[in-house]
Amino acid sequence: MSTYPAWAFFLEDLLGPNRLFDFQTEEKAKHEVMRMLFILILYGFQNNFTVKNMANLNTPSFLWAAAKCIKHFSILTACEPLKKLTTEQQPVLDLLEKGITRVSVYTLDLSKIAQIGLYVLHRLLDHGEAKEIIVYYSCPTALAWIINGRGSPYVHSTQTQNTKGSSSSPAASTSACESGCRTAGEQGGEVPPCKRPKLDCASEGVHKAGETKYTIDPQALCEAFAPCDSRSAAACPRGQIECLEVTQCQPEGLEVINSALPTWFCLRSLTLHSQSTFKYTDVLSLVRALKQLSESSSSCLTELNISVLPYTELIGMLLDARPSLVSLHVEIHTMLWMPHVTAPVFAEPDTSELPLQRLTVKLTEFQTDLHFITSVLRRSPHLSSLHIAGLRLSGDVSQSQLLSVLSVSNQRLKSLNLEDMNLADCLPDILHLLRNSILEELNLNDCRLLETWTNKEESLLQLVSALTTVPTLHTLGLAQNRLAKNVYVLTELFSGSSPSSLKKLNISSNFIQPTDLLHFAKRLKKHHPPHRLTLDLRKNPGDRDPDMWMAALKKLRPFCFLMVEGWISTDTMADHISNM
Repeated sequence: MSTYPAWAFFLEDLLGPNRLFDFQTEEKAKHEVMRMLFILILYGFQNNFTVKNMANLNTPSFLWAAAKCIKHFSILTACEPLKKLTTEQQPVLDLLEKGITRVSVYTLDLSKIAQIGLYVLHRLLDHGEAKEIIVYYSCPTALAWIINGRGSPYVHSTQTQNTKGSSSSPAASTSACESGCRTAGEQGGEVPPCKRPKLDCASEGVHKAGETKYTIDPQALCEAFAPCDSRSAAACPRGQIECLEVTQCQPEGLEVINSALPTWFCLRSLTLHSQSTFKYTDVLSLVRALKQLSESSSSCLTELNISVLPYTELIGMLLDARPSLVSLHVEIHTMLWMPHVTAPVFAEPDTSELPLQRLTVKLTEFQTDLHFITSVLRRSPHLSSLHIAGLRLSGDVSQSQLLSVLSVSNQRLKSLNLEDMNLADCLPDILHLLRNSILEELNLNDCRLLETWTNKEESLLQLVSALTTVPTLHTLGLAQNRLAKNVYVLTELFSGSSPSSLKKLNISSNFIQPTDLLHFAKRLKKHHPPHRLTLDLRKNPGDRDPDMWMAALKKLRPFCFLMVEGWISTDTMADHISNM
């Protein structure tokens, strides 16, 4: 018997009735529940769920059980809960060390955070199984400490041979850590050897103007916590970081990462987010570092996620610097006031084939040169997933050029997500793209589909007819296209001799009123979907006739899993969004 409904109920109770979650399996739902509860109980946070169930949750046995389930741990600024993990709750830390694969760090300002936080991070990264780390905010010295010695086994091997390096060298870090292990291993007393955090030790970072190297006193860091236990007193291990995400990446932090990249051979995935646009020169430094990394056959980096870039042409430069990328996600934010920078001109444009399989390009530009995107698409015949959002073209250029390139060059696409662009004049090109398509997921959200169609019903029927010829399609998104009263046409997806095998349909934000939904429900009842359909109806004005809206939902529930939420039509902003 599946326990998924119970875990889904717990998630709804924890997140609230109007919060959506997408955990397809019982195991994923269970993990999320236990992860949330573990963090809430460990750090002493409260919500309605924990208050109701505190007697059963705030126990050593629950923390033990949760620690056995979770794979993702968060290090917050609260010091006392982390101290407990090294004393009375030490068995829980031992379990985390064995099971945690991802660590989130919410602050790493070494001038403020208690050293015990670094000790817990050290246990999970170096003694445990964690190879993925998310840093939500960090000072450059802390980021350097995280990266140092955890990027290349070859660099680490060289470092461990030198135990007399200066305090600012990478070798000194390894030497100090080993020394700390041996010293701690010889200690006795009521606290287990090598587990006694030394919180009175200070750490410091140095950044000299004009230099790209950040240094940190490794001896002070190692003395700030007892880094090892008796199992590894001879030598403190160093883990390898395979996935790094920095959500507030400042120029200094990017400088640290660029310095480490050329020898970060075990890195598979790198994600860099900034609240402001990266400077062009900083991105060029990243390009150079990626190019150096690519010169080694030992490098593993295949996924790159970076935002926000200042210019679209940087997409091609990143791919040329790291041509083995399988996944690239970029966001572009170019404004009129930004000075124009001419990209380096090469003798011959690179037209070599790329192994790229997943590409996401989100744009905030007044006008985009389509050439920079179509040139990448032509070089990527293995592309299986494409997401483009916010593409704005000059008046004499049509989005049909993009669709034509996709039809010819990217016939292996399984997921296509086009968002916030004008496809009103592209129906023939969309129909052509769908022919011989192997798409499994298609989203045309906020694409103004019906805007210029003279006969909206007939044109929508053509689209539906083409969609039914794609046997692999299981997800369709048509949100924010103002389908309104024409929504009933979509029921034709499930009629005829070859009905669509669609499992998820998103028609949110389409100004579907209660009468429209009731008409849709009656027709859908006549043409049952072959599978239980997940139907997203959010942000439609159901409150304009609540009784009729509820009657429509009642008709849909026997064969649909409904995604709905409260709607208040008197909220002018909400109404504006629905009418866009």
